[in-house]
Amino acid sequence: MRVAWFSPLPPVRSGIAAYSAEVLPRLTAHFDIECFTETSAHDFVWSARRRAYDLVVYQLGNAPFHDYMWAYLVAYPGLVVLHDARLHHARARCLLHQRRFDDYRRELQYDHPDATSGFAEYVVEGLGGSISYFWSMLRVVMRTARTIAVHNPRVADDLREQYPGVAIEVIRMGVPAIEPDRAARASARRALALPDEAIVFAAFGKVTAEKRLAAILGAIGALAGEGRDVRLLLVGDTGEHTALQEDIARHGVADRVLLTGHVAEETIGAHLAAADVCLCLRWPTARETSASWLRCLAAGRPTVISDLAHLVDIPTLDPRDWRASPRSTDPVAVAIDLLEEAPSLVLAMRRLADDRRLRDDLARAGHAHWAAHHTLSGMADDYQRVMAQAAVRPGPIVTDLPPHFTEDHTEPARRLARQFGIELDILG
Repeated sequence: MRVAWFSPLPPVRSGIAAYSAEVLPRLTAHFDIECFTETSAHDFVWSARRRAYDLVVYQLGNAPFHDYMWAYLVAYPGLVVLHDARLHHARARCLLHQRRFDDYRRELQYDHPDATSGFAEYVVEGLGGSISYFWSMLRVVMRTARTIAVHNPRVADDLREQYPGVAIEVIRMGVPAIEPDRAARASARRALALPDEAIVFAAFGKVTAEKRLAAILGAIGALAGEGRDVRLLLVGDTGEHTALQEDIARHGVADRVLLTGHVAEETIGAHLAAADVCLCLRWPTARETSASWLRCLAAGRPTVISDLAHLVDIPTLDPRDWRASPRSTDPVAVAIDLLEEAPSLVLAMRRLADDRRLRDDLARAGHAHWAAHHTLSGMADDYQRVMAQAAVRPGPIVTDLPPHFTEDHTEPARRLARQFGIELDILG
């Protein structure tokens, strides 16, 4: 089967780029796959006309690396792997950056007929921010794809309810095995100049306010004030968090925070080896599945996550009373209630800093959860199934899309040619 794969790829600094690079080698044995990135996508139409593709796969997320795909996904319906169930931030940024203000207004109204026109103007004026999470801007994508795939069953169920009749499948997200040992821990700490006796909390991925850094820095400050030797290791780009240094200074923890910046993919294991506990918090959320959290589980690290609606099936501990969630007696993470985030996070980090046995129990259960649900081989198996189904499913016929999705922009040339009695059929 001949497949066109639209995705960012390394060296682009994107979690989805790394994701594609990891899964593609496991799929090329079964499919003839040609990749199209932002720089090569202009070759797609020519290549498709020479020899049609059986399926086009779009790895679509809420980041600028995916903007180029919107020019193709309606004209060439395929399998859309939806990494974020909220696309408003990326879509608005793309259209407004190009000064396509009317296109944004029309698309938002199409996607959300219940949204007032005033909200569109609010965003056009640059005042959208977190409120954009309330309006997903998914309808165009959902209605024009052959198949939609997501990485979370709860998200899939919610989308099926919102978009009845749309084919929606679940593909388990997988990450590679990471097996740091005691020797790796000591070596990693020496390389990072981290004291061997300190309790190191770590967060991985692009450093943003949504990763709840303010609450984490506050908890580090509280534990340090109680006399605990704690450190915070932040591994990832910090460019988008302009207030980070100010927040670090405000909490008085500059001597306890280590910023690595972006690190090469092959060094992630060493940085995980240096950590005692991984903090994988998120709010607001686009209902994404966190690959960085799964890497922490794969590395056998105890984790702390936000208690989000789409993660309700994950067995967790509540730090307010240390009871396991009703879903399981074998919790794989500690979950923080968003309404009591700051005090709950201090409780969680204090107990995890002091209780080696709890850290070990969570690490073992988390690793077992990864092995059962989130390996690369499991993800590749799901891809084979879903891609085969999508390839034989016809693309939907949608006739009411906003005009900027259907216009071919040849009418000005046709109109000019008609003045000379010429019909430009070659533009059809």
